[in-house]
Order: sequence, then structure tokens, then C-alpha cells
Amino acid sequence: MSILDSTIVNVAIPTLQSNFGASTDQVQWVVTIFLLALGIVVPVSGWLADRYGMTRVYIASLIIFTAGSALCGLSTSLTELIFFRLLQGVGGGLLAPITMAMVYRLVPRERIGTAMGIYGLTIAFGPALGPSLGGYLVQYVDWRLIFYINVPIGILGVILASAVLPPFAGDSSKPFDLWGFVTSATGLGLLLYGLTEGQTWGWTSEASVLVLMGAAWMLTLYIVIELTTPNPLLDLRIFRYRVFSLSSVLVVVTVVALYAGSFYVPLYMQEVQGYGAFATGLTLMPAALLMGATMPFSGRLYDAVGARVPAVIGMVIVGAATLLFLRMTADTTSSTISVWMAIRSLGLAMAMMPVMTAGLSVIPTQEIGRASAINNIIQRTAGSLGLAVLTSIYSNDYAQQTANLASHVTRTSPGLTVLMQRAAATVSQVVPSFAAKDSGLLVIARAISNLAFTTAMHDVFAYAAISAIVGAVLAIFLREQRHGGGRGRASVSVE
Repeated sequence: MSILDSTIVNVAIPTLQSNFGASTDQVQWVVTIFLLALGIVVPVSGWLADRYGMTRVYIASLIIFTAGSALCGLSTSLTELIFFRLLQGVGGGLLAPITMAMVYRLVPRERIGTAMGIYGLTIAFGPALGPSLGGYLVQYVDWRLIFYINVPIGILGVILASAVLPPFAGDSSKPFDLWGFVTSATGLGLLLYGLTEGQTWGWTSEASVLVLMGAAWMLTLYIVIELTTPNPLLDLRIFRYRVFSLSSVLVVVTVVALYAGSFYVPLYMQEVQGYGAFATGLTLMPAALLMGATMPFSGRLYDAVGARVPAVIGMVIVGAATLLFLRMTADTTSSTISVWMAIRSLGLAMAMMPVMTAGLSVIPTQEIGRASAINNIIQRTAGSLGLAVLTSIYSNDYAQQTANLASHVTRTSPGLTVLMQRAAATVSQVVPSFAAKDSGLLVIARAISNLAFTTAMHDVFAYAAISAIVGAVLAIFLREQRHGGGRGRASVSVE
């Protein structure tokens, strides 16, 4: 639910803007505040789990998230909605790392791949399902239902957690790293805020530069504090495990690849091809279902052969499938897009969980809670940073292509007069009062915009494909050394 809520609200932005009479920038805070809350609370999740026990923290987080969801649905103003989204984000930000840590504490290491494959359904299926589910609820029911839908599931989750989860012991002697929390919360908050708003402000604007510089300074100070304090909030020394470090790099690659498809393909289908939000979501649904079906299989494959084989195969599939999108045009059918996205999802499902599991499998049990928190921070920031970088590439290419294409349109351009006449005849049938000259120019401007969008998107997917191929090469260095005793038991090392 917490991961689903990071994407399900996106399609409701225009509806919220209309309901509350607010600007796009104001409504965007409904999304931004949730992401900021996630980034701020994740670093403290490891300490809370160690201090109070994972089951207690999990149940408390689920109660906060469920209550926040109900209050979001009851909001009567945009200010109330933003505040309750902050509350929802606090609970949601703690759920993911606590859940992953509990999986590693409860499941025998020889079956951890299968368990993580099932857990991976949430990471992959949530963002993929969000746009289509949210689009349906907003378009055909009521926007408040995108929040209310969490309430019965959350209540059931609290009841089951109380009945089923074992009582993990807490350690009241662990001191709280206050300065580590202050610097990490401020640094991660500024970083996520800057990456979220940078495209609106402009990456070279004063606001963007100041916010991102502030994030860099605070995170640098945080690293210094964590490496010198005896009881760090997040033990960065965990990166001494080379497999965990390599796994973290590969997690970044897979998350960037995931967001490249889940963000730009729906945008292209709606902006250039003219699909609605719900129709776009339905086109992407087969990919989400295939990813959900493949995740458990990739987990079992990890238990059988280790991380390297599924990771390499998965990243190769992602790279090859991403290259298919270099052929995407305004005339590409939705069924073709659906097949291409399904192939990419197959590769992502093959690679994502084995890579993540390999990194966490080398971490000692007593450090798994904080390693899980670091892993979740990497996922959050990788998604925001990767999307920011790809968006910067897209924006620059789009502006350049638009200028280049427009420079070739002159009064003497071959076919221009014919095009304008045809456009005038077509538009005048719909809007009789529309001037012939204006209608022709409108069609030409739209054609230039669509072609520039297509070219820029091709460049985005070219970089994403290169990233996936580099990930496949890096995954080769995940080596497993088989040991006797226990089915599929393996310890992972880096050559």
C-alpha cells in the first residue's frame, strides 16, 4: 500500500486541482510531501526496530499509515490533505524497510530468494498498478477512494500482524544518534525536494542550486558524523561488504530502468498518441501482471543457482527490450507497446530481487535492519535522481529538436501551403470560426512538438538501454560459492 500510494495519486492531480481550486504547483505538494516524509523517516527505521522491536514498530507504522489514509479521504481543504499526506508518508516510510528486515530475520537463508521474490511483488507491482487503478477510481468513482481503499486493508493488516508476527525483542540500551538523524533527514529531504521540483524551477535556477548544494553539504556532514560516532543511526561501514556495494549500484540501475518505462511511456501515449489515463493504464497492465508472476520464479531461481545468472539474463533482457522503444512513433499501436513493456518487465523481475537479495544476504543478522534501511534509501533516491537525470536529457533534447525542426519551416518549404490548406479544411469542419492560417499553424506546431517529443524520448531510452547493459556487465561479478548442507545454500562474494 505504501509503495502504491507513491504513484496512485499522480493521475488525480488535475481532479484535485479542480476540486480545491488550486494551481498545479500547489497540488503537486500532495505528491512531494509524501516522498519527503518517506525520505526523512527511513533512516530512523533501523534504530526504531532495534530499540522497540520490529513487530511493534511495524504495527505502529501500519496504524499511522491507515489513519493517515482515512484522514486524507476526509480532507476538506488542500492544506488538510497535504498535512495528512505527511502523516501517511511517515507511516509508509517505515513499513518497507521494517518489512524487509523481518523477512531476513524470519526466513532461513537457503529460502531467502523465494521469500524476497514474493516480497518483490510490492516493489514492482505497486508502481505499475498505481496509474491504472488510480485512473479508474478518479475517472469513474471518486478521488477520495484512492485513500479510502487503504483503510480496510490496513485494519486487516494490523489484526493479522498482531496475531501472526513473533515478538522481536528490543534493546533499550541503544542510544539515539540525534545529529545523525538531523543531518540525514535534512540532507535527504533537501535532495528529494530538489530532485522533485528541479524540473519546475529549472536545474540551473538559483532555487535548484541552493537546495541541492544544501543537500550535498548536509549529507557530507552526515557521512562524517556516521563514520566517527560509536553508535551511528545508519552504519555506513556496511559498504565494506563488497557484494552489498555492488548490489547497491545494480539496484540503482534497475530502479532507473523501471522508472524510465513507467514514467515516459504513459506520458508519450497521452501527450502524443492521445490516450486517456485509464486506457494508458490498461495498456501497461499486462506488464505489471507479468512482473508479478515472474518475481516469485526469480526468487526460486536465486535459491537454486544464486544471483549472477538471473541478474545477468534479466539486465540483458531489459537492455534489449528498451532498445525496442527507439522504434516507437505516434503510429505505434497500444498492443505493440504492451508487448514491449511486458518484455522489459520480464527482465526487471528476473534481475531486481536476486540483485537485492544478494547484497543483503552477506549482512550479519544483527545489522540487517540498518542495511535494509540503507537499501530502501538507495531505492528512493535512485528513483528520484534517475528520473531527474532522464528528464533533464529529455528537456534539453526536446528544446533542441523543436528549434531545429522549426528552423526548417519557412514560407518556401515544400508542401507547406498544401499542408496548411488541408489543416484549414479539417479544422474548419469542427470549429467554423477558426481562421485558416491559424489552424494550419496549429497543426504544424503540433507536428513539430510530436516529432521533437519522439526524438527526445528515443534519446532517453537509448541512455536507459546503455545503463541496463552496463548493469549486465557488472552483474557478472556477482559470484556464488556453493557450500554443502542445505538446499541451494550459497554465500555470495565479489571477484
